[in-house]
Amino acid sequence: MKLAQRSNPVSSSGTPIPASALLWLIAAFFILLLPQWDRLPPWLLGACGLLAGWRWLVQSGRVGLPGRWLRLTVMALLIATYIVTVEGRFTVDTAASFFVIAVGLKWLETRTSRDFYVLFFILVYLATVNFLFEQGIFWTLLNLVGVALLLLGIQVLNAPGAPHVLAAGWRRLGGMFLKSLPIVLLLFLFFPRLEPLWSVPLVSDRGQTGISDTMSPGDISNLAQSSERAFRVTFADGLPPNRELYWRGLILDRFDGTTWRQWDTERPTRPGRVSVDSGLEELQDNEYDVLMDPSGQRWAFALADSRAVSENLEEERWGLFRFKRPADTPVRYRLSRDTATLLNAGLSPAFRRRFLQLPAQGNPRARALASELRATSSSDRELVARLLTRFREQPYFYTLRPPLMPDDGIDTLLFDERRGFCEHYAGATTFVLRSAGIPARVVAGYQGGDPGANNEYLIVRQYDAHAWVEAWLPGSGWTRVDPTAAIAPDRIESGLREAVADEGSFLEEDWTSPQRYGDQALIRWASLQVDRLNYQWQRWVVGYQGQSQLDLMSRLPGNIGMKELGYFSAGLVAFGLLVAGLVSAWKQRGILTRDPYLRVVAQWRQLLERSGLEAPTTATPSQLADSAEARWPALRGTARAFARMVNSHYYGASAGSVEPAQRKADLARLKRILGVNRRILRKAR
Repeated sequence: MKLAQRSNPVSSSGTPIPASALLWLIAAFFILLLPQWDRLPPWLLGACGLLAGWRWLVQSGRVGLPGRWLRLTVMALLIATYIVTVEGRFTVDTAASFFVIAVGLKWLETRTSRDFYVLFFILVYLATVNFLFEQGIFWTLLNLVGVALLLLGIQVLNAPGAPHVLAAGWRRLGGMFLKSLPIVLLLFLFFPRLEPLWSVPLVSDRGQTGISDTMSPGDISNLAQSSERAFRVTFADGLPPNRELYWRGLILDRFDGTTWRQWDTERPTRPGRVSVDSGLEELQDNEYDVLMDPSGQRWAFALADSRAVSENLEEERWGLFRFKRPADTPVRYRLSRDTATLLNAGLSPAFRRRFLQLPAQGNPRARALASELRATSSSDRELVARLLTRFREQPYFYTLRPPLMPDDGIDTLLFDERRGFCEHYAGATTFVLRSAGIPARVVAGYQGGDPGANNEYLIVRQYDAHAWVEAWLPGSGWTRVDPTAAIAPDRIESGLREAVADEGSFLEEDWTSPQRYGDQALIRWASLQVDRLNYQWQRWVVGYQGQSQLDLMSRLPGNIGMKELGYFSAGLVAFGLLVAGLVSAWKQRGILTRDPYLRVVAQWRQLLERSGLEAPTTATPSQLADSAEARWPALRGTARAFARMVNSHYYGASAGSVEPAQRKADLARLKRILGVNRRILRKAR
């Protein structure tokens, strides 16, 4: 059985692929894999490298392309590994992985220039698939580099031996880019951004970093070791003080003794995409604009006393906000702050029972503390104040290295260890308040944020994750109670870095994060400039959707709507095609004007067509001469002489080195032969 072909990898019926063209194709392949490097399984990345390397070794003659049975064996192994690793899941990630497998296997049957073109178009499609996962400006530029290398490989494939082919190819690509850029910009601005007829969810099996719908001891302290971005905010009135930035996300109000959960679970949603658009109108007073990174969850983060402005938000009970579907892509939304104090009329008996729920047993010392506080306090407000005073005056510590507290964890925290993170103190405070008969709940979200470049916007990262308490107080309704503010006020005023500066635990597990080295001015400046560039790209380019387009068009005269945009786009395309046709015709005429030989050849074609013989521009002079002599025997000799002179001028051994006087004499002779042909055809007609 023959498993490999050590002969020339090009079949006898095809054109061999030049090594230089293949090299550009392989380079483009690896560049287009980079946007998915953290999503594709490591074994698949390694397999792609081996398959592409195998094809390059074939090109150098060191090995042969595999035969049919070896190809089938490799394909079966890769597909079997894929089936085992996906474990029955069908997501966008697994679909993209299967597509990459198909691209990698294609290298084992790339023999001819035809295969090169097939792989070229497949890799262009891979570039579009990348935009499902990464839409940032740097990944976009990387995709464009990959496509540029593909186009360069096509040019090398068609002219491998041409002098300075790479320099000419780059110049040609640059010219194409500059010519197409105005049309692309106009279509980007004016082509109608309609809602799709169907909506494909991009929720994948990749773990999302962010606030969860449950809270156990250690959850948020683990999240605080991540510097990944959660969202960015632009305020109409400048950045508020850090102590006012409590970003409410969800309420956890059911306790089983260890874990806090939502009493009302998230309702199921239909598959689809969340609307990512909030418009381009200027921010009004008290408004703020949020650009949230993908979270895979429905909840949106907002400050207290906010109201939804954009239509892609749903306002729910307790001042929470939700998207209609999970946020699987960056989403932009807008809210306004109502500075008036919202007083609640009362709390129904059902909700009072809900916010007083506790396990029947556990943490007896905390329950005893609640009874003591109740006995020595004249009101709920005084009880809360006394509990916070206890946290403030006694030796409690705020730490990113909390000890394990498996049994009666609240008692252990309050009376033994006295060391914990925000989720420990928030859970313990809620437990004590409920034990004292005060309705209370845990609120999970973020607190604070870092100013962006030039203080233009706020960057909230995962290490800003926070948990605090809201207690129901008569006359005030739900009131924020934050034990962290009493134990570690630096955390609320200045952020996590300052709060844990003494123990040196800030991002201690993330050596590559620029935020870890935020005290270095140059690193901080560079990080903020990169984020600023990407932020503007996300806001004004990626986020330019239907409502944003209508907002922009409303600033133009004429009351432009979707119908007018459609007419304008169609006219723009037609105008572009017309201009392209006129430019092509003008260039063709310019070539004829500069080359007198081409003018004579064009006259020869016109003469044959007027005489009734089809003379396509794709036919060579020799082919035209054969057809003319077959149609009119009287042309035998003169038509072939005309073709020989044209071929000798362009393709002869001395082409390009003929003296001007000789060139002029040859042209005169060619015109005389054309005149002879014209007289013969006139007599024949």
